Amino acid sequence: MLDLIKPETERIESRFLEPACGTGNFLIEILHRKLNIVEHRYNKSKREYERYAVLAISSLYGIDILEDNVLHSRNRLFDHFNEQYTSLYRKNCSQECRDSVRFILELNIVWGNALTMKMADTDKPIIFSEWSTVNGSMLKRRDYFFEDLMSNQPTNDSPNNIKSRSLSPIKEFPLIHFLRLYQNV
Repeated sequence: MLDLIKPETERIESRFLEPACGTGNFLIEILHRKLNIVEHRYNKSKREYERYAVLAISSLYGIDILEDNVLHSRNRLFDHFNEQYTSLYRKNCSQECRDSVRFILELNIVWGNALTMKMADTDKPIIFSEWSTVNGSMLKRRDYFFEDLMSNQPTNDSPNNIKSRSLSPIKEFPLIHFLRLYQNV
């Protein structure tokens, strides 16, 4: 299935949403492909590897209605990243990088219902964070309602006709270094 969209899986910043992520099988395979690209291109510099690995992880989003699936998915994604990271840099690995990855996964893999677009444990709307690089090592975080993101998609009658409504974030955060994302609460 992923081979049908292979060019997108090889773009580090290309975003993927799995609306019924289960334990993360689909997202793990995407992360595996993205991290292989990151390793191939940037493994000579630990800082570059960390920056692009964080960016790759920030491009993955998942929703599941079962809390244990969400927890399992987050852990699997983190473990997959951490295994490669540790094998490349051993004792030189940064706890800040690991903490930033965990923080992103907490926000990007959510316990909710993709059909109702609400969190599973509350009646609050699902919120996703968009992560974008600015000036190399800095990231910008913008939060959006999932419902707004979905309503801004191409219409069925014309795949190229995106609704003209402007999409505004519900919250914007100050620029922050990618190794300090976990401080961006």
